Amino acid sequence: MSAQTKYAAMSRRAAMTAAALAAMATLSGCGGGTGSSVEGDMALGAPEGAKVTVVEYASVTCPHCASWQEAVWPAFKAKYVDTNKVRYVFRELPTPPTNVAVAGFMIARCAGEDKYFDVIHGIMASQNEWRAGVNPRDTLFRVGNGAGLNNQQIEACIKDPDNLKAAEARSEAAVKAGVTGTPAFFVNGVAIVSPGSEGATLADLSRAIDAELAKG
Repeated sequence: MSAQTKYAAMSRRAAMTAAALAAMATLSGCGGGTGSSVEGDMALGAPEGAKVTVVEYASVTCPHCASWQEAVWPAFKAKYVDTNKVRYVFRELPTPPTNVAVAGFMIARCAGEDKYFDVIHGIMASQNEWRAGVNPRDTLFRVGNGAGLNNQQIEACIKDPDNLKAAEARSEAAVKAGVTGTPAFFVNGVAIVSPGSEGATLADLSRAIDAELAKG
């Protein structure tokens, strides 16, 4: 039995819900990412209503998201988030293995708002473990434990029907916004794309952000 199969067996409901989310994610939507608040948004930096809002749609199981997190996030955070120049919003869009992504997002939320990003970043940084044969379940439990959750709390979290329903709603919202891949970035509702890069580059993000900050 593979590591992914073992994990799916741990939470059949999460796996079933994830399959539906994965199917939805193949659909193309209309419109685009917006800077307006969406139910379930997790944010850092400036408060709601800030002059500039940067939205990232990402998944904890997306290798490109993990690469962006490692290569660009530290500088972006130091330049714009820690200085409260922008409101950075993270929106969840599960990618394969989708059952792992859904469970990871739920664990991050169960850990609490103050630990949410620690869990998200911790799971992303651990993706290489899975390629080396580590069961994703072990990674999720380890990261969850590090955020203060015991194994019983983690089990309850990922099997909670309300948590699954909320995860489905957030994925539906991303699809309706027209997001078809991760990571996807928007600055005040305008998509920022850096061809050939794993996510928007700091240079391209800075160009868009600085232009918005300079507006009267």
